[in-house]
Amino acid sequence: MKTTSNFFCKECGYESAKWMGKCPSCNSWNSFEEEIISKSKNSKSMSSKTGFLEKTEIKKLEEIKVEEASRVDVGFEELNRVFGSGIVKGSISLVGGEPGIGKSTLIMQVCGNLSKVGKVLYVSGEESESQVKLRADRLKVASPSIFFLNETNISEVENKVESLNPEFCIVDSIQTMYDDEIASTSGSVSQVKEVTARLMYLAKRKNITMIVIGHVTKDGVIAGPRVLEHMVDTVIYIEGDRFSENRIVRSVKNRFGSTNEIGIFVMKNEGMVEVKNKSETFLGDKEENTSGSATSVTTEGSSNIFFEVQALTAHSYYNLPRRVANGIDFNRLNMIVAVLEKKCNLSLGSNDIYVSALGGLKVNDPSSDLATAISIYSSFKNVIIPNDILFVGEIGLTGEIRNVANIEKKVKEAVRMNYKKIYCSKYDAIKVKKEINNENIIGVSNLMELINIL
Repeated sequence: MKTTSNFFCKECGYESAKWMGKCPSCNSWNSFEEEIISKSKNSKSMSSKTGFLEKTEIKKLEEIKVEEASRVDVGFEELNRVFGSGIVKGSISLVGGEPGIGKSTLIMQVCGNLSKVGKVLYVSGEESESQVKLRADRLKVASPSIFFLNETNISEVENKVESLNPEFCIVDSIQTMYDDEIASTSGSVSQVKEVTARLMYLAKRKNITMIVIGHVTKDGVIAGPRVLEHMVDTVIYIEGDRFSENRIVRSVKNRFGSTNEIGIFVMKNEGMVEVKNKSETFLGDKEENTSGSATSVTTEGSSNIFFEVQALTAHSYYNLPRRVANGIDFNRLNMIVAVLEKKCNLSLGSNDIYVSALGGLKVNDPSSDLATAISIYSSFKNVIIPNDILFVGEIGLTGEIRNVANIEKKVKEAVRMNYKKIYCSKYDAIKVKKEINNENIIGVSNLMELINIL
């Protein structure tokens, strides 16, 4: 038995014989952790294998014949679109999300749908068989093609998969699995790397479609080294507020499809229910005659999502006023506040400012800048913005309103939803009016001009 002690970067998995303050691979500071590695001399790591076949040979690239990847319907139209028209056979997908967000619930429902195609093995390292059975009964998932295994040793999992030979395999969760040839604890960098490599080798060799569930850290990323995300084929996050019923399934990596698509679900007692009408999901019951509210739209793949931005400004009793952003990028909020003060003569320096995108939506689209600025202005001046007005535009540092991507799709959907006025940049208004001759599309050049109109 050979025992060694190495240091691993918990961000990217870089290995070093000594501790370093800064990782030379990913430039992260204070990310190295020491792990004791113990392996037998004749043992061979699965991650050291160079291929998925016993024999490999060199081929000319032009001689390689490629067959179109066969996909399987997971039973949800929203989730199929996120995977890219269904999950690819023989792929390995990683699903992450905060505790209680609905990872195990959604995957159990997927198991029920996949069992109509072939055998499904559900491997749980966290919950007992009675706990998993209770969830399946609650979700009304019952099929003779679903098998359960309560195991954390990856070698035992491999043996059971070899004997059962399922078409689909679920692992919940990757942080609980361990290789008994490695002395470090479950969830450590070396364990996660080795277990993932062995699962990937198993999936490719046996052509098993595998879904792995992973925990996330307090920063919202999947726990363990980032190399874990690099190794798998698809990485999917489930987002949303645990105390809200809206859930967003987002693909951040997909070797077989687009990473721009999202799926929207609602958490009910009977499980996850997919949402067909995305345009009205995040608007809710918007009250009339209320200041501090504005509506915008963001495009995620082929979906247009209309959402409400609410803002509250209040006099601060502290030397340093608070700035709180929920669902809106915090740095963009500070920039918008600075533009409102400098270019629109709003004295916001002594006010606490709270901004929120309702429904648990996380917005990274800069086209929401205009709605954020108008909601802050509406709250500060107590000006009521009608619900049938839409704001789409990016705000520059000089206060100009800039053009945004996918403006045609946004405006067409807004016209269909009968918005009376759609404010955007002058350039976007000219471009859209060439296709849609609608007087409700109003172009403005800067933020001050829009505030004067309102």
